[in-house]
Amino acid sequence: MDEALRNCPIGVFDSGIGGLTVVKELFKIVPFEDIVYFGDTARLPYGSKSNRLIIRYSVENSIFLNSKNVKMIVIACNTASAASADYLRGFLKLPVIGVIECGALGAVRLTRNKRVGVIGTKSTISSGAYTKSINNLDPEIKVFEVPTPLLVHLVEENWIEKTITKAILEEYLSPLLENNIDTLILGCTHYPLLKDKIQAITDKIALVDSSQEIALLVLNTLKIQNTLSTRKEPGSTDVFLSDMYPEFSKWAKEFLGKDITANLINIEQHGLSA
Repeated sequence: MDEALRNCPIGVFDSGIGGLTVVKELFKIVPFEDIVYFGDTARLPYGSKSNRLIIRYSVENSIFLNSKNVKMIVIACNTASAASADYLRGFLKLPVIGVIECGALGAVRLTRNKRVGVIGTKSTISSGAYTKSINNLDPEIKVFEVPTPLLVHLVEENWIEKTITKAILEEYLSPLLENNIDTLILGCTHYPLLKDKIQAITDKIALVDSSQEIALLVLNTLKIQNTLSTRKEPGSTDVFLSDMYPEFSKWAKEFLGKDITANLINIEQHGLSA
């Protein structure tokens, strides 16, 4: 084992800042790991893009993270995970962890009546990735998927407390509740910020937060590959964005509990030069 590899950072990318929910869980589960985070704020949202474009973006994001000498890449975006995880595993020579399989594992573990709901972007839902992953684990589970494209914008605009957000959530959740689900996968890393609002509408279903599941899988993967950091102090966090995000510092402080300054990069230019 190359000792230097142990202390290389974990790379995380998302279409925006929602992936900071994953970073927050990584702080708890693997606190001694350095993290390099890239949020593709210039090209948000991914959910309305074609698979071809999402794969291109994911490759460019991964090339950038690889240039930071990361030992693993975490796709903290359900849309990108559904469209590009398998492609990236063939393209890169490092472990690639996506949120889809993590959410599926959590849902299979939690459901009691074998009726699971999924909310996500149009692209994530149309891919059928969650249904496939869940049924690979348990073919008896019935999966109900509903696209919820407005939710990312509501979170990004910090409209979580607005009355309209509750109304939109009620509209989106209605068909799932009618199908008697007992478990709901929050199929986007922005959605954990809406947990309280969802539970206020219904407290009878278990919520699957892929951010928590993915952090546990990261830990297990690092253990299996013998690449856990040997440091004894909290790791560093470097954040890069592809466009200015005015309230980033506020979000970072709220999510992560510390002040973080984001660095701007031209991701397309970097991808072309790599």
